[in-house]
Amino acid sequence: MLHSNLSVNNAGHLVIGSSDVVELAIKYGTPLYIVDEDRIRENCRKYKDAIAKFLAPGSAVLYAGKALCYTGVYKIMVQEGLCADIVSAGELYTALRAGFPAEKMYFHGNSKPDDEIEYAIDVGVGHFVVDSLEELEKIDQYAGRKKTKQKIFLRLTPDIDTHTHRKISTGVLDCKFGTPIVTGQAEELVRTTLQKKNILLDGLHCHVGSQIFSEEPYLQCAEVMVDFIADIYRKIGWLPAYLDMGGGFGVRYTENDPEVNYEKMIENIGATLSALCSDRGIPIPALLLEPGRSIVGDAGITVYRVTGVKEIPHCNNYVAIDGGMTDNPRYTLYGAKYTMLLANKAKKIADYKCAVAGRCCESGDLLGEDVAIQHPVKGDLLAVLTTGAYNYSMASNYNRIPRPAMVAVCGGEDHLAVRRESYEDLLAMDTL
Repeated sequence: MLHSNLSVNNAGHLVIGSSDVVELAIKYGTPLYIVDEDRIRENCRKYKDAIAKFLAPGSAVLYAGKALCYTGVYKIMVQEGLCADIVSAGELYTALRAGFPAEKMYFHGNSKPDDEIEYAIDVGVGHFVVDSLEELEKIDQYAGRKKTKQKIFLRLTPDIDTHTHRKISTGVLDCKFGTPIVTGQAEELVRTTLQKKNILLDGLHCHVGSQIFSEEPYLQCAEVMVDFIADIYRKIGWLPAYLDMGGGFGVRYTENDPEVNYEKMIENIGATLSALCSDRGIPIPALLLEPGRSIVGDAGITVYRVTGVKEIPHCNNYVAIDGGMTDNPRYTLYGAKYTMLLANKAKKIADYKCAVAGRCCESGDLLGEDVAIQHPVKGDLLAVLTTGAYNYSMASNYNRIPRPAMVAVCGGEDHLAVRRESYEDLLAMDTL
């Protein structure tokens, strides 16, 4: 199996954790998101253990909630002792409702609305990760009115190309995120920030992209950031207590994707950072990392009911399902590849080539093409693996389709984490 928390039982059914996927689909209906809470906790602990072992005191792991955001996952993060990377007032509100402490949150984003900035300061958010001069001015102004001193990081652009898909590359010079270093604008922003009366600048942030399998971009980024810190220190005597290098560690969606040893990557990043700081004669900052996908990605699967099979001579075979781009837009957006199989026929040979067709009125509503699964018939259950990240969080109601339920499994037990939307939910905001 693609991941160690997946297996096949004696009935030939796919199992996630210790739970039979077929039984869950019968109990809760389809489409259905399934999340393995034990796997999420295991992934959290891998990061925490590696950070404690290889990084400077004060280093921490921030869960990037944009990957999967619902109250249940934040309750897990509280119990596992993680901080949180949030990107909207909605994520902030969700985390607060789950009992997540505001002071352990870091508010990211390149275009924070003024009202969300005010809300975050009002509830005591720990840090803003500031993306622009305009945002800095707004935080300083409102913090002054509240008679508080707001802690922030500055997000800088290191101009590192990770060679991933351009839509998930965030560290290049020409990018909507951050303030560039090479243009001199980052230095100017640091100087401006240090003059603000209602701001405490105690860290710098950078992020190079997502689905990264090599440590090389992180090592390059560490060198750029340490050089910048050393240069700023020589010029004005300021040092950051924290360096946040973002997230982006890759996960396996197919057998062709490499396995990532996150502990080894963190060890090498830590060693490189230490050597660079020693060489430049500056203290080693505490390092923050922001994994999201690599904490929840392999903890999730989605199961669909096959609604029909269409075979066109000399063309594609189309396997139609009762979900699609509304619950997983990633293939439509950027051709993301997945491993798929029939959950009720998991022991059989996967030798049927097909395109998996969603139910939306769009020819582009596909979950994959040239996919090999077991021979399908109407009523079979199609499982798509590694859907814990950026599936539920990116879901929509296009074509007025209700979003699926999410069930969480833990130690062979299951419970409803997010109920299925009803038709009444679709009309809840309508005023006529």
